[in-house]
Amino acid sequence: MADPFKQLFENKPVEKTKKDPKRLSVERIYQKKTQLEHILLRPDSYIGSVEPVTQQMWVYDEHVGMNCRDITFVPGLYKIFDEILVNAADNKQRDSSMSCIKVNIDVENNTISVWNNGKGIPVVEHKVEKVYVPALIFGQLLTSSNYDDDQKKVTGGRNGYGAKLCNIFSTKFTVETACKESGKVFKQTWYDNMGRAGDVNLKPFKGEDYTCITFKPDLPKFKMTILDKDTVALMSRRAYDIAGSTKGVRVFLNGNRLPLEDFRSYVDMYLKDKVDELGTAT
Repeated sequence: MADPFKQLFENKPVEKTKKDPKRLSVERIYQKKTQLEHILLRPDSYIGSVEPVTQQMWVYDEHVGMNCRDITFVPGLYKIFDEILVNAADNKQRDSSMSCIKVNIDVENNTISVWNNGKGIPVVEHKVEKVYVPALIFGQLLTSSNYDDDQKKVTGGRNGYGAKLCNIFSTKFTVETACKESGKVFKQTWYDNMGRAGDVNLKPFKGEDYTCITFKPDLPKFKMTILDKDTVALMSRRAYDIAGSTKGVRVFLNGNRLPLEDFRSYVDMYLKDKVDELGTAT
């Protein structure tokens, strides 16, 4: 007869509970990220999808003109370009003497620049943050000129991200702004998704104000290798949008002035070769 107490006194090693290899640790489940890391990990919350989509859009093709066709583009890339372009157009509201915007899209070097001759950003040190104002605006998150709710809003963004999103999704991002009032021109470059800031370059300045933003989109983050034809056509259309809707501002695209004299000439680009319900050409 088996001894019922034998197993109680046998010196056998206690079997350890096997760990589930698929089970995540508490540290992996609950993580704290910096704001910059969160933007890069969850870009759709800030700039929209970073996946290519195909849909019918109005675009401007060099040899066709304005036309509506199926294109494949990445909304997130379109968004960061638009942030910079709209910033330039908004400057007209701050400075009525602004008269020119220049957009350059360099496909070969994957470089985009937007220049305007409106009032420059003050090239002075922020007394609270102890950095130059242009560096604060373009290189630090949640900084904005639109936080004063007592001021009437006539321009675009107000959430403190804006152009910094373009910096974050670029491998290289350069700000150059000249301010006659400050008597200086400021230039600084950020690298690696705003992860590294170059030195501030200051020079005396006596000319007319301007601001130029130049950036290299981080194309792999948008599942892209080049600025393709569809993307350039969509960005070109946005340049025409600005030319048609910003009164008193000449817009240049890759060195060529866009031939729009007023809003009517902009609308006509969409109506060419169209007929009304009676078959009459419009």
